Amino acid sequence: MLILNTKIDSSEKIDGELILPFDQREKSRLRSKLTSGEEVAVFTVRGTVLRHGDLIRGDDGRVVKIVAAPEATYRVQCETPRALLRCAFHLGNRHTQAQVDGDASTGFLRIRKDPVLKDMLEGLGAKVTEENAPFEPESGAYGGGHHSHSDDHHHNLLAPIPLRQKIHRPSDPA
Repeated sequence: MLILNTKIDSSEKIDGELILPFDQREKSRLRSKLTSGEEVAVFTVRGTVLRHGDLIRGDDGRVVKIVAAPEATYRVQCETPRALLRCAFHLGNRHTQAQVDGDASTGFLRIRKDPVLKDMLEGLGAKVTEENAPFEPESGAYGGGHHSHSDDHHHNLLAPIPLRQKIHRPSDPA
């Protein structure tokens, strides 16, 4: 069995493809099959998320490309950027993983299929369309950016990690 354990930035040769849905690309230990049918074991550092297009090298030197599998999702669209922002706020308030895509005029969110969230979003005025599509949610403020290939995580942070956080209270002296 091929053991895949090292993320790399580039390779002149790709020896196989591993198609996985997002929930499996989040796992640090995984057993699966390449598109060729060959069994593989994936061992990554805890917290590693394999993104579409990532390359991972095996113990024998072969390189495998990660492919995001289509899965049951909802595409969330709104008539105005403000309405889409409201939807994003309410999804974030529920700690829902979301993919942000498009541009200022054609932006949309993609979330995993969830009828309860669909009802909420439609109540906010969003058009929610069921799609079978690859899911690439944002990695979060401390996750090093959406699609980073760098090993230097401190330079890829979207927000600083506070060492100590002072809480200001109205009764504190100015």
